[in-house]
Amino acid sequence: MIIMKTRKAITKRFKITKTGKILRRPVGQNHLRAKKSGKQKRQSRKWVVVSKPESKKIKKLYGKS
Repeated sequence: MIIMKTRKAITKRFKITKTGKILRRPVGQNHLRAKKSGKQKRQSRKWVVVSKPESKKIKKLYGKS
């Protein structure tokens, strides 16, 4: 069996929970935040769960089965 190396960019951008869910940060938080409401900015601090099809691809690049 061939073991794939972990993509380091993936490890920096995503987190895997104990149950196997993959979390990511919300998009659009680097600049132009002055026009966004306080509610949007607060909600953007939280991690977001990635969809099932996307998480399958990410796990493959992560080196997990």
